[in-house]
Amino acid sequence: MPELSRRRRLLVLAICCTSLLMVSLDNTILNVALPSMQRELHASVAGLQWTIDAYTVVLASLLMLAGSTADRLGRRRVFQAGLVLFTAGSVLCSLAPGLGWLVAFRMVQAVGGSMLNPVAMSIITNTFTEPRERARAIGVWGGVVGISMAAGPVIGGALVETTGWRAIFWINLPVGLAALAMTARYVPESRAPRPRRADPVGQLLMIVLLGSLTYGIIEGAAAGWGAPLITGCFAAAGCALAGLVAYERRRAEPLIEPRLFRSAPFGGATAMAVCGFAALGGFLFLNTLYLQNERGLSALAAGLYMLPMALMCLVFAPLSGRLVAARGPRLPLVLAGAAMTASGVLLAAGGPGSSDVRLFSAYVLFGIGFGLVNAPITNTAVSGLPRARAGVAAAVASTSRQVGSSLGVAVIGATVAAGMRGAGWWIVTGCGAAVLVIGTITTGRWAARTAERAAARPDPASEQSRIPVTTP
Repeated sequence: MPELSRRRRLLVLAICCTSLLMVSLDNTILNVALPSMQRELHASVAGLQWTIDAYTVVLASLLMLAGSTADRLGRRRVFQAGLVLFTAGSVLCSLAPGLGWLVAFRMVQAVGGSMLNPVAMSIITNTFTEPRERARAIGVWGGVVGISMAAGPVIGGALVETTGWRAIFWINLPVGLAALAMTARYVPESRAPRPRRADPVGQLLMIVLLGSLTYGIIEGAAAGWGAPLITGCFAAAGCALAGLVAYERRRAEPLIEPRLFRSAPFGGATAMAVCGFAALGGFLFLNTLYLQNERGLSALAAGLYMLPMALMCLVFAPLSGRLVAARGPRLPLVLAGAAMTASGVLLAAGGPGSSDVRLFSAYVLFGIGFGLVNAPITNTAVSGLPRARAGVAAAVASTSRQVGSSLGVAVIGATVAAGMRGAGWWIVTGCGAAVLVIGTITTGRWAARTAERAAARPDPASEQSRIPVTTP
């Protein structure tokens, strides 16, 4: 790819960040609209869970496939296809006549979304070749998530209040069309010199694993945990997991490299991504229903109530990156786990009649914790691994985030459906505690040695140097 001018590189960054903002806003806005959807579509708690998890399960299943397809067919081409599908899916969601159609159209959105964020990151990486400039560009990219966390609940609340929940999907149409036109004009095409081969069997097993596990958790409360369909789902998930591990170990270029899990930092980063985003998914789901259904707040007021959490996330996300660079990943991970745990305890112990002071304190703590957790997860995932495997490691971490989000909504939603809302807050607390413990264990010297051993195993892809291990 020819060297681009600074102005052109910044335009490419802006276009990629626009796609991230569109996807991130869509997720945060949707949570505020859930009670309105529930009333208009006569949806159960399980139905609300599916409006979120239908998206995240499909997204998690296809992220790695989208990345490898973009390397092979062209990143700009796949990115444009993602914009078209996500925008079209958004329009269809706004027209959905019933809950089933809405869930189906959310899956269309997810197929498009899987082609946006990982491919956009690949475009940024290949556009900004100078390390310091690339680091700044990725910092801007990460800051967009914080902006969406801060703006999403307020924008969503205002739209639901003034126009209705369907308006939350309309805003993606002009943004998507503008991004599509700008991509065609300013983003150059690029491909990987040696793209990874497709792995259709691994991809199918991944879909079966995530789909059957999520279905079993969401529908188990209503159907009964011992029902043949539910036990069949869990059995299918177990078989798919066993098959995935056995099959991927034999492939030269697997969809997910099982040998990477011999690195404690990589395995820990995967577990922390699942726990951290399960806490976030459950936190947003529980709070939205609590503030609007139990406290009787409007959608806009509920969005404003959660603003302290979003603002803390916006402030602490970039600070986390600087902490990782200066002190390594352990300090931000410990602080993140402690803050999220404390937030969960405050909300679990407070009960339905929590005071505003207690609520806002919990929201501030959760925002601090979640703002701190993202950067060290990515850093820990790639720590000590060869640069040729860093992309795969980061992709697995991204997939784990989506898996965590879908499982958080599924598990915590199941507690709501069973009338045990308080148990949901204790699950959030447990997720925060898991981040604290795993972050402490997998960022020490023992963990660094396991990463070195995993990196020393033969890798046919490259002879390149390893990414340094960051230890306290």
